[in-house]
Formats: sequence, C-alpha cells, structure tokens
Amino acid sequence: QVQLVESGGGMVQPGGSLRLSCVASGFTFNSHHMSWVRQAPGKGPEWVASISSASSYTYYSDYVTGRFTISRDNTKNTLYLQMNNLKPEDTGLYYCARAPRDDALQRQFWGRGTQVTVSS
Repeated sequence: QVQLVESGGGMVQPGGSLRLSCVASGFTFNSHHMSWVRQAPGKGPEWVASISSASSYTYYSDYVTGRFTISRDNTKNTLYLQMNNLKPEDTGLYYCARAPRDDALQRQFWGRGTQVTVSS
C-alpha cells in the first residue's frame, strides 16, 4: 500500500523558514520522480517543485524559485522541502506527490498534507 506522510508544517512569521518532510512507503521510492504541491484556502492546487529520482534535476515554480529547495534522501525514502523567506501567500496545505511535474496535480498521487501558515 502506497503511503506518503508529510510533516514539518506550522505557523511562522513572514521571512521565516520551515522544512517539510515526506516519508514514503509501499513503492520503490528511488525509482520515482517526486513533487510538492500546495493548495491555498479557496483556490485550486498549485505545483511547487519537482525532483528526479536520483536528484539529478530539480524544477521550481516561478513563485518559489530562489526561496525553496527540494531534495530527497533515497536511503531514508524521504522527500524534503526547505522553505526560506516565507510570505503570507505561501500559506496553504502542502502535499507530497508521487509524480513528476506533469502529473503532480492529480490527487491520487498525494499524501494527506501538512499545513503551512505564514502570518504576523
């Protein structure tokens, strides 16, 4: 059974940082491209970042380039998202997705999510 369990969310002030983690099980993690997706209140899901199976390639949306870093540890079956200089518009539910960028917005590939709130 495929499981993706996100953690690391919370409330932070603008300019602050958070590191999200996603522990994967039930599939061959090191064979899959992985992504992060977020959904703000009242809005549709938005792709955030993706990483290739061996970390050779990373991709970022324009909104997070230079502030967020996606990474993975295939020995721990874990995906990460380091988020720096957070802004109020980064608020939302963050989902780990077992998919490359092109498929990342399909819900069947997501975990349960972790809430990120950026507010002063």
